[in-house]
Amino acid sequence: MDSINIKELAQKLNLSKSTISRAFRDHNDISSKTKERILAFAKELNYQPNHHASNLRAQKSKNIAVIVPEITNNFFSQAIDGIEKVASEKGYHVLIYLTSDCFEKEVSYVNDLYNGRADGIIMSVSGDATDQTYLNKLREKKMPLVFFDRGYDTVPTAKVTTNDYEISFEATTHLIKSGCRNIIYLMVNENLSIFKNRFQGYIDALKKFNINYNDEMLVYCGHNFDENYTAINKAFVKLRPDGVFASVERLAFATYYICNDLKLSIPKQVKVISFSSLEIAPLLNPPLTTITQPAFEMGVQAATLLFKKLLKKTDNPDEQIMLNSKIIIRSSTTG
Repeated sequence: MDSINIKELAQKLNLSKSTISRAFRDHNDISSKTKERILAFAKELNYQPNHHASNLRAQKSKNIAVIVPEITNNFFSQAIDGIEKVASEKGYHVLIYLTSDCFEKEVSYVNDLYNGRADGIIMSVSGDATDQTYLNKLREKKMPLVFFDRGYDTVPTAKVTTNDYEISFEATTHLIKSGCRNIIYLMVNENLSIFKNRFQGYIDALKKFNINYNDEMLVYCGHNFDENYTAINKAFVKLRPDGVFASVERLAFATYYICNDLKLSIPKQVKVISFSSLEIAPLLNPPLTTITQPAFEMGVQAATLLFKKLLKKTDNPDEQIMLNSKIIIRSSTTG
């Protein structure tokens, strides 16, 4: 049987087109009996509602965009799972954009999304922006924006973060209590508040235990493995650290390679701790002690905030949520 359109269905049921439409959108302003009658008759007549057309009329794409630096990092893949769970429940699709921590890509993606391809944006930023005016159009167009994990402090919007300062203080304290006195810190992107907070937690823990800090203990790293290897290896040869605090998991991997090449034993000679949501951390040799963020829950909370904005169900569009990370102690710091 050929499918019919909404006008023909309405005529056969002696109802208005708007009543038919509300039944398919599960509105509560029509009775369940009428709704059941419409849906049963529509199924019998092979009627399929054109949601795409109605979305266009309502100027809704039913998409949300997620802009992230990478997905090889388990943190971001788990967060996206949380976002997708909420979006799916709301009948939305998720579009994923990878910046590779490139600011130019970040700007390009945001500019592309002004055209209505997505109804809102969830974003973890590259951190290289000195001018965030490219985000101003989002407010002008009333397109909701939520930051998670990494955000720009100068942009007023909703944000989901973790207790980076407190957990970094606790992690450094753990290294010190495990016997470390010469702890180097592996830094990426000091311009972002989360990395500033993590570093400050490290610094304040050293101060508490009267351990001297000098600038050589801060090792600047990036996204290229070979460059990171060279920078960290240089610090090892010069400073001979007995502890390493990696601000992201890829720097922990580089540290493992270096210790292997320099024939240094983890944890007997060097103890290593890292921010990481890596599921195989217990399988590394030795298993890696991690500072693990609640990535999935951060994704859920970020998506929940976005849909509050989309559905105009919030009195606080710039709501801030902070979740707690936890330290999972494994063999890389206990030998």
